[in-house]
Amino acid sequence: MKANYLILFGVLFLGITSVEAQEKRSLTLDEAIHLAWEKSNEVNLANAKVTTKKYELQSVKNNRYPDLKASAQYQRLTNANVDMKINNSSENNESESKTPKVNQLVLGQINATLPIFSGFKLKNSIKVSDNLYQAETANALQTKEETAMKVINYYVALYKAQKTVDLLNENYKSAEQRVKDFTELEKNEIVPKNDLLKTQLQLSKVQLSLDQAKSDLNVINYELNNLLKLNPDTKIAVSESDFYNFEPNNIPVDENPALENRKDLEALRFQEKASLANIKVARSGYYPSLSLIGGYTTLDLKNVVTVQNAMNFGVGISYNLSGILKNGTEVKVAKSHAEEVQTSQMMLTDHIKVQVQKAIEDYDLAVKQKVVYNEAVVQATENYRILKDKYDNGLADTNDLLEADVEQLSSKINDAVAKANVTQKYYSLLSVTGQLNQTFNLTKI
Repeated sequence: MKANYLILFGVLFLGITSVEAQEKRSLTLDEAIHLAWEKSNEVNLANAKVTTKKYELQSVKNNRYPDLKASAQYQRLTNANVDMKINNSSENNESESKTPKVNQLVLGQINATLPIFSGFKLKNSIKVSDNLYQAETANALQTKEETAMKVINYYVALYKAQKTVDLLNENYKSAEQRVKDFTELEKNEIVPKNDLLKTQLQLSKVQLSLDQAKSDLNVINYELNNLLKLNPDTKIAVSESDFYNFEPNNIPVDENPALENRKDLEALRFQEKASLANIKVARSGYYPSLSLIGGYTTLDLKNVVTVQNAMNFGVGISYNLSGILKNGTEVKVAKSHAEEVQTSQMMLTDHIKVQVQKAIEDYDLAVKQKVVYNEAVVQATENYRILKDKYDNGLADTNDLLEADVEQLSSKINDAVAKANVTQKYYSLLSVTGQLNQTFNLTKI
């Protein structure tokens, strides 16, 4: 009896574990996108890069402040020979007989340097870092845009797969019932054996299609779980309202929104500004550097000299004469880099125009296909009804009936896919015009 209880407990435990492993989670498209923005490694890396650029900018700005250095030394010396040159000859004779014992040195210094002019290098270096920070910020927003589109593609694919499985399941039940009916009819010699074999063959085909659709569904579900950092065994249930209640608005009709809103293009514009400022940084090598200097010194050379409250201040100037010859190459490098960025910007602009035009055409085609496939469902359903009546009255053969059934299933699947395609192509159009983040209420990084 005790063994029976253990077996029952084991069965219940395994059942509970199985239910937990098959956790289901309903997600709207908006929830999935925000979850990806929060969990995605790509987004987190992009944000980390923005933070790094922010600190680099602050580091460059800190160069505006004076350098303040403090140092102190304590040294033990050997018995050094000290010759006091400032004494007269008689005093020298006397000092030779009374040389002080010098075996210790204490030295303390505080020095401050404030840059005044360095060929505008500091000012332009700040501009370079600031524009690079702005470029990285734009890149991070572009990464979020791309991540959102990746979620949309997976989400739409998951919806298509789920609808296909549902429709194939319904068709499988109908095909299975048809085989049962034909089996009885064949036994009573009402239909030939060949007709029964045709229904069985169709059932096998539906089974193969259903198995393939389930496999596709599991793969897409796993990939979306991986992107959203969910438990791999989670079964995601999509929200049909994202497709059936979908009402697009502000549909782009040209490339102007893209040229204004695309963050990757904006990043290149900031990089261009940074490269132009970097040319000025390179030219600063042609100018001397000027700075204010000041300091405080205290010194004690034992038995010889003690210096206290020694203050100093003044102006320092330096000029790297070799830079006149060498700096020309640095300027050429900076100019060449600026030309690279400008060319990249023009190339991306051309690419964006092509992307937008294709996205507009794809969306228009998806809308037209949706209308056609919706009509096809009505037509295929009516066609199957008519052929079913004809078959029941002996006016159509089994081939006609099965073909009409396949057409009806195909039209329903195409209709579901067409609805999803309209949603997908609309968001794809928003993505290539740089408006996808705005649609999902992204207000800041």
